[in-house]
Amino acid sequence: MTLFLRKVLNMSNRRRVLYFLAILLSVIYLLWRIFFTIPWHANIFILIFALLLVISEILSNTTGFILIFFRMLSTKQKWRLEMPDYSTTQPLPDVDIIIVTHNEEVDLLRKTVNAATYIDYPDKSKVHVVIADDGNRPEVQALAKHYHVGYSGMEGNKQAKSGNINNTLAKLDSPLFVIFDTDMIPFSGFLRNTVPLFTQNFQQLTDDPDHTEPLGFVQTPQSFYNADIFQFNLFSEKIIPNEQDFFSRDINVLNGGNKRALFTGSNAVFLRKAVDEVGGFPTDTITEDFELGTMLNMAGYISLATKVPQSSGITPIDMKGVIKQRTRWARGVMQSCRNLHIFTNPKLSMMNRIILINTYFYWWAFFRRMIYMIAPILYALFKIQVVNANFWILMVVWAPGYFLLHYVMGDTSGMGDTAKIRNERWGEVQETFFAPYLFIPVILETLGIKAKKFKVTSKNVTYSIKDKLYILPYLILWTITVVAIIKFNYGKYGSEILVGSVITFWLLMHFINLSMCLFISMGRPVYRKNERFIRQVPGKVQDDAGKWHKMVTEDVSEGGIAFTTTDGPVDKIKTGDTIKLTVAHGKFDVQLSGKVARISQRGNNTIYSVQVQVPPDENRDHYLQLIYDGANKTLPRVQDTWVTPFDELYMNLIVRARTYERNWSRRFNRF
Repeated sequence: MTLFLRKVLNMSNRRRVLYFLAILLSVIYLLWRIFFTIPWHANIFILIFALLLVISEILSNTTGFILIFFRMLSTKQKWRLEMPDYSTTQPLPDVDIIIVTHNEEVDLLRKTVNAATYIDYPDKSKVHVVIADDGNRPEVQALAKHYHVGYSGMEGNKQAKSGNINNTLAKLDSPLFVIFDTDMIPFSGFLRNTVPLFTQNFQQLTDDPDHTEPLGFVQTPQSFYNADIFQFNLFSEKIIPNEQDFFSRDINVLNGGNKRALFTGSNAVFLRKAVDEVGGFPTDTITEDFELGTMLNMAGYISLATKVPQSSGITPIDMKGVIKQRTRWARGVMQSCRNLHIFTNPKLSMMNRIILINTYFYWWAFFRRMIYMIAPILYALFKIQVVNANFWILMVVWAPGYFLLHYVMGDTSGMGDTAKIRNERWGEVQETFFAPYLFIPVILETLGIKAKKFKVTSKNVTYSIKDKLYILPYLILWTITVVAIIKFNYGKYGSEILVGSVITFWLLMHFINLSMCLFISMGRPVYRKNERFIRQVPGKVQDDAGKWHKMVTEDVSEGGIAFTTTDGPVDKIKTGDTIKLTVAHGKFDVQLSGKVARISQRGNNTIYSVQVQVPPDENRDHYLQLIYDGANKTLPRVQDTWVTPFDELYMNLIVRARTYERNWSRRFNRF
């Protein structure tokens, strides 16, 4: 508490006053809502809904207060977790790298295994890569043999991912181990940006054991090299970052600043002793990651989260895959919170309890969002009043606190170099998208109706007629909202419009959110088979006459390369030509061949785009590492704050209208 007060005192007077006023006005509003606006004399169904609305508002404001509190508590040092060098006084620890696979494609697994063999470490003999395969597949065993890594097969696994990991850990004994999911491709600097935190902690424990807490695990961000469903389906790959960045690079870093980072399932380094102490990975939940991290904290171990991604994976962009993934997460967190008794467990510290309760409340946000959407509709269509309030009193008590709290949340969102990952409006769009599909699973898990089967989310994009049905909840809610807006405002003039403006305001907000959800659920054709990465590396290209020319790549993918020649355009390279190329990866020259697909101009540069073929040998290994060793810089890390959801809505209307018109023109021209 002393640290919090000192932090507040160090803030500017303006910010301090704004934060204080935002919380004070919001608390006054909530007290007014509780004591003066509940329709106690209404019938039981209306009263229940009114109480649910009040509770939802209390929870929403509480989570906002907690986030503000954490941001104010975070010092500059905590926001910038400094990575030390490897300790010169501590022995370099052995590290087991466990790549967990269930039924994923071997080609997907190959990229991760290949990258793991390229991870830097002062003594590579101390790094032990192992594939944990609970499918016991011969092709995976052959892959392990090809890359000279360990293989841990398993048959009859009934404990999902935890059972697979525990089975593999029983065969290993390094003091540190890393967990990677099949699709999470590590960067070469992964260990360099995690292990020194452990060696530093080992030294601190030696020097001052009475005042040093042991480090249990370090979580690096979940990062992705393809656009997610929001970025891709809303044509926003250059406008908004991945939806999961808000938690991984912002919220969990705040948690780590309080030494209570959450484990998110992959890309983390663990102290083996700590995991053994708590009995290994828990097997009575479908989100073993969330539960294990808390168990380690309860056992006295701290957990940290870094801000810069050290690996990247592939995120699903089809409705079925995304909804299935989030449903599993929602159910799993509910299960784990029940297992951990987060409200009453005496082993939880106050800070840990606050973080867990805030996480628990997050998964109730989707139920709250449904309540928020339904409340104005009830009044607009049926005159069912769930808030008993005078308009002018409502404006005086509600509006200042609401808008000031949203301003403060935006002002504090992503402080430091994670500024503006996501604002409140985008958060509402994303909540609205998940709400129709997550509120029922959350209720069921809360009532003890469990989902026990672990389901791996497919990363392959598949569309069918059934996928189109996912649009129905949004379409129904959107239609009802439009009808409510028209019916409520039809025939009103002057003061009537003013008095009804609060209802109209909420209906319009939900209309915009639901319109975005319609666009997301409509999908978008996927034409590109492989993601492009900006990689500028030197190489050579051979023209039709056999002459070699120096070139520099612009971008690379598994299926192609774009490059420019350093000595100007080459007349003897034309569209359709089959050519040979070499690109440098360290001291190795990757040998490629390909067909020139397109030649274009970008300013004064001539860009050659080539479809490439890679030999299935060490050339392929080096080429995969060249592509995936680093973040995909074609995707943004922060939000373009000049583009609002309103701009996005307009842009999607225009783009989709033009696409629709173009498709109809093609069909018409056929006749």
